[in-house]
Amino acid sequence: MQAQEEASRPPLYERVRAEIIDWLKTLAWIIPAYLVFTTAAFANYSIPSESMVPTLEVGDRVVVSKWAYGYSRHSLPLNAGALLPPSDHRFLEQQPRRGDVVVFIHPQDGRVMIKRLIGLPGDRIALRGGALWINGAPAETSEGHSLVRRAHEQGLESAIRYEETLPGGLRHAVHQFPDGAIYDEFGPYVVPEGYYFFMGDNRDNSLDSRWAGMGPVPFENLIGRAETVYFAARFCNRATGVTCPQPRWFRPLHD
Repeated sequence: MQAQEEASRPPLYERVRAEIIDWLKTLAWIIPAYLVFTTAAFANYSIPSESMVPTLEVGDRVVVSKWAYGYSRHSLPLNAGALLPPSDHRFLEQQPRRGDVVVFIHPQDGRVMIKRLIGLPGDRIALRGGALWINGAPAETSEGHSLVRRAHEQGLESAIRYEETLPGGLRHAVHQFPDGAIYDEFGPYVVPEGYYFFMGDNRDNSLDSRWAGMGPVPFENLIGRAETVYFAARFCNRATGVTCPQPRWFRPLHD
């Protein structure tokens, strides 16, 4: 009986061939579905540097809504948009808000970046003694407090943390070094039409729109708005006297 059952089974190569065909059929709808999802809905991005500390830490992964500002050629996954011509307009275009945490394409070297949107087209941006000024008025800030934190691969560092309120009411944490840095004095700079001015929340450790190597970012380079952190890898022993990273898991990055 067993010999008859084995004789009725298809040869091994036919079974393997059928299994491969089943997998190819599955991939035939999974891959297009993934590409549509990552083009039209959400993407994810891993934080590579400390420029957004304390809001984001190295290794955090954020969810990015790609519909927030409409769609440009840079909304396409796998950098496919690099093959398309530039455009001044976006499909289903919506304007960003000051204070948004935005993922975008670096306007000069093509890297994917994440920073906070500080200046809208026409805004006049300046820094005086490290304090942010927008359109001739200083941004409201809380009293700063000193702390010691564990920097990524750099050991311990001292910083001053305070809360900054942007025009429009968005409030967020900022870090600065006690001894200041080169971009504590900047501007005034008027943001060109069709461009946006970005800065890192880690003000003295961020190469951003204040730097000639980046400058303002054109509207079409925006990929999407970072919504929340869905993975935060760093842990901290609070008994060491070192200030731990602030809670970030599934907390909104803006109102």
